[in-house]
Amino acid sequence: MATPKSEPLPLPSRNPLPLSAGQEQQVRDLYYKRVRGYCADEIRDFASCALNRTISATWACRTERLAMNSCMVSHATQYEQDAARAEWFATKDLRLQQMEEKEKRKRDQEKFYREWWGLPQMQDEGDSKAEDVRTR
Repeated sequence: MATPKSEPLPLPSRNPLPLSAGQEQQVRDLYYKRVRGYCADEIRDFASCALNRTISATWACRTERLAMNSCMVSHATQYEQDAARAEWFATKDLRLQQMEEKEKRKRDQEKFYREWWGLPQMQDEGDSKAEDVRTR
């Protein structure tokens, strides 16, 4: 007797690593951006219809709104959430590099500012506070 083939159960997520609340927000932003990208035409149509309307946009732009909502609902899937999470992990090193470059620019600007105005160079926060206590 042959048994029917059953499909394997899907995994809840391809990247089950726990993220902080801020990181999860970044993943959600990527997810929303991806979904809005798929439905850009429908969003544009609704926005052009609703332009210069207030309450009347509810019934005047009903078809555009329904088209936009159905597009967004159809693309708002677990697959897209997983794809956004994978994209976030793929660009993690790039974001870290950008943060380091930003910090370096900040230090260079601080150094230039201090040289320009003839201010003494900053020492470590702990050392300067200790010196301030000693000089009092």
